[in-house]
Amino acid sequence: MTSSPSLSYVALVSRDVPAACDVLGRVLGLTRTDCALGGDTVPVFAVGDAALAVFEPGDPFVHETDRTGVHHIGLSVDDVDGTTARLAAAGISARDAGRPGLAGGRHVELDPDATVGVRTCLVDPLTIDRSASPRIERIDHLGVASADNRKAISVFTDTLGLPIESQQTDMEVQTTVESFTSDKYGVVYHSRPPRPVGGLRVAFLTAGDCELEFLQNFDPSHGAEIAHGASGTTRQDQGAITKYIETRGQGLHHVALKSPDINATLAALGDAGCTMIDTVGRPGSRRALIGFIHPKSLGGLLIHVVQRD
Repeated sequence: MTSSPSLSYVALVSRDVPAACDVLGRVLGLTRTDCALGGDTVPVFAVGDAALAVFEPGDPFVHETDRTGVHHIGLSVDDVDGTTARLAAAGISARDAGRPGLAGGRHVELDPDATVGVRTCLVDPLTIDRSASPRIERIDHLGVASADNRKAISVFTDTLGLPIESQQTDMEVQTTVESFTSDKYGVVYHSRPPRPVGGLRVAFLTAGDCELEFLQNFDPSHGAEIAHGASGTTRQDQGAITKYIETRGQGLHHVALKSPDINATLAALGDAGCTMIDTVGRPGSRRALIGFIHPKSLGGLLIHVVQRD
């Protein structure tokens, strides 16, 4: 039996590649390898067992897109041809099967319509310098704007073979307190039952040493039951995911990098001149602390730092 696919690399599109490379390399301490790709090279940064590859808008390898952000993932498999044939039999077809990949490896692109909008390629393992960074341990997860987590699990778990790490529902809950004040009997307070006002259904699927985090809008007014409980302050995240799907469709949304000391890492980013959304870690999913770098410091890339056990 073949092993589960693992994340080989994440293709990122930045409108300011030098700035993004400076943050990833000099500030975060990730080791850079310039990998051959066709007749050119692309900067690739080792992050644990995976890597981040940074492209200019318009590069042929990212289909000449002018959209910045997370473009596609490369999943390393034991047998590219055999896996391609098995997936085709399951209804997930391939395209551009003959295109050369990073460092001359195999590269088979799957039809994104069959992979819930997540641009996914089957690739050979990537051999690069994997010297460790003192600030970043690995990719914690890749955020995916999802329209249907059940379908995502059907594709990536049931067909591709990525194990489910966990599932949860992050909710924002509103509590109303009524007061009854009398000049004779004093004040009585009464709390109404908490009322869910919005949130996200979240599914984490393991790909090597990180996870794909599928984020689906959860509207409690639809009457669905909450199957997994882990509430958080997620109303803004819900709005961001909903807006992303409305404007760009479902698919890869952001990268989260795991740090052993989030506050030290966020401080180093700020000291290096990055515009920060968060200067200290705040609560996030899976009992984590999280902190975001503003996309304009990375040429349009949305990256955040995570600290968790």
